[in-house]
Amino acid sequence: MDFFLQTPAWAAVQRSLGRRVHEQSGPGWSFLAIEEKNPAGKVIYTPYGPVAKSVDAFDAATSALVELAKKERAVFVRMEPVSAGFTASEADALLRSRGLQPAPVNLQPELSWIVDLEGDFKDVLAGMKPTNRNLYRNIHKKGVTFRASQDPADIKILLHFLHLTAARNGFKPQSDEYLTQVAESLLPSGAGTLFIAELEGEPIAAAFTYDSADTRTYAHAALDDTHRKLSAGIPLLVNLMADAKEKGLKHVDLWGVAPEDQPDHKWAGFTSFKKSFGGREVTYPGTWDLPVNKLRYGAYQVARKLRDKLR
Repeated sequence: MDFFLQTPAWAAVQRSLGRRVHEQSGPGWSFLAIEEKNPAGKVIYTPYGPVAKSVDAFDAATSALVELAKKERAVFVRMEPVSAGFTASEADALLRSRGLQPAPVNLQPELSWIVDLEGDFKDVLAGMKPTNRNLYRNIHKKGVTFRASQDPADIKILLHFLHLTAARNGFKPQSDEYLTQVAESLLPSGAGTLFIAELEGEPIAAAFTYDSADTRTYAHAALDDTHRKLSAGIPLLVNLMADAKEKGLKHVDLWGVAPEDQPDHKWAGFTSFKKSFGGREVTYPGTWDLPVNKLRYGAYQVARKLRDKLR
């Protein structure tokens, strides 16, 4: 699987947001890394990276990241080696032996839900709950239609639904400014697509997806609660899967899910939704830090633990 957060398209998004991005590669490895600010100081962060074909290539990428951090006077490197020549079960021992330590929190999901598109699309449909298949096949009878958009102006449809969902469920979505900038960067190039469900021409649900070379990522979605009984979000997701299949993509990444042994997890509700489309769970190593300025990193860790204790 190719991870969108390690693509040139994501580098372009980050630069459009005013962030400094570094891209390097060598034999069997590559990374996209973003300069970030942290209470410790500057951080070199490579989301879902580095990418490497073997452990030796991972070590070479890590050396390049450390050299970059030293050059840019960063305190530490933060990484998420999801595809780096070793499995998630091997990661803990391998990364600790190289001086890395788990970050205070995982920045990207440690568990994701993947729907594979290889084979005939009817096989993908067969893996779903019958309700999902039936809605996809029959929703048009209720006057609901679907369209794909590459027009950045259409992001306002999704933003409106996100505001409604946030007010209803009491969560804080990403800012309008951020998602508008992401749309302006990704949609015209075709690296992102907005999928919109409409009832008699009026939008009732929307989803924003990002594409890498072989994977479509289901990044943001929301619907109009007024038409909740239509369950338009279900056939909307199946439609974007069918579109991905037509484009020759091999996977749809439905993004983070809750651990199975945590029924009260804050993601439990939409985890059940995602799993209803068939697919498989994938475990990643999580987020790890490699101190470069060990004194400042140590002071940062002490201050963080003290702050958490006081809370």
